[in-house]
Amino acid sequence: MILFFSVFFTVYAAVNYYIFIRGWQSLAALPHLRIIYLIVFLLVSLSFILSKLLQNYLPAALYSIMQWIGSFWFAYMLYFILFIVFFDILKLLNNYLTYFPSSISINYKQWKFGLFIFVILVTSVIVFTGYINTRIVNIKNLELTLRKGSSPINKLNIVSFADIHLTPMNNEELLSIIIDKANSLNPDIVLIPGDFADEKTEWLETNGIGKSFLRLNPKYGVFASTGNHEFIVGINNIPKFITDHNIRLLRDENILIDGSFYLAARDDYSKKQFTGEERKPLSLILNNRKEDYPVILMDHTPFKLDEAEKNNIDLQLSGHTHHAQLWPLNFLTGLIYEKDWGYLKKGNTQYYITCGVGTWGPPVRTGSKTEIVNIKIKFQ
Repeated sequence: MILFFSVFFTVYAAVNYYIFIRGWQSLAALPHLRIIYLIVFLLVSLSFILSKLLQNYLPAALYSIMQWIGSFWFAYMLYFILFIVFFDILKLLNNYLTYFPSSISINYKQWKFGLFIFVILVTSVIVFTGYINTRIVNIKNLELTLRKGSSPINKLNIVSFADIHLTPMNNEELLSIIIDKANSLNPDIVLIPGDFADEKTEWLETNGIGKSFLRLNPKYGVFASTGNHEFIVGINNIPKFITDHNIRLLRDENILIDGSFYLAARDDYSKKQFTGEERKPLSLILNNRKEDYPVILMDHTPFKLDEAEKNNIDLQLSGHTHHAQLWPLNFLTGLIYEKDWGYLKKGNTQYYITCGVGTWGPPVRTGSKTEIVNIKIKFQ
């Protein structure tokens, strides 16, 4: 965990310094604005970190405001840095190709200030549009056929959503929308493969975030697996929060649902990084099965997908990637994961990796949509 946060803060500081310097230089034509720029920049760039450090001492309302500001800043950071790098490259190439009009060099300070305003305005439009996108909860419909084996049932209606990331931004208002959508699909079972919260459970409970989960009441129940954020937030506390909201948390185990199919769940791939403990091998998790029933697996991070295929899993549900959440980072997740979003079949094993129903960091989606997955299964 120390390594994780060390890398995060190093990168965060370096990127913010680069953005700050370019902004400072852009105000050369109006140097009296620089002190205001400095104050505003420090407030927005430090808001998220300070809110976390001072959480126990801040009024709930002030904490929430600082979280909103700091979270949006992550999105602004990305697009500011992309714009700055793009224009820096253009400037560098101009030294060799000389394609800038002479008016730029004559009025260089004014051009830089105009570009400064342009980048802020365009980025604000992108971020605001991305925020609206997060509040539109889409339904992804899948119709799959799984082997029946010895199962007495012929069909199953699953509703699955992952990566809720409950926070002051992904709050009870958003959760209520998600639960309303889920209930409207009349599921037989609800499956949540990881990443419930990015906030201390005490804060969530005090502010009434999570109570909408209690409105879920499918025939077979609501089940969840851990994600990496369960370990980041505190694996000793969050299981109680989950179970207190009528959700059964499965950890490296499987259960037989109504004598019809097995539901298995793995602790997240990141478990060793945060606890030093290995998660159980999938073969060990499954070794107590006695009947030839179909097996559905929740495994939050879609690494090593071959393991499910080798262990004859019928359907694996994962999340984690958010399909990068912010464009153009989708291209990176596409390189990191064999499948970073959508449906995949390997041998007799089918997979669905959801892009998630919440957001991590900024409450902004510019590279993916907010989705709940409705999987209608036929057994044959």
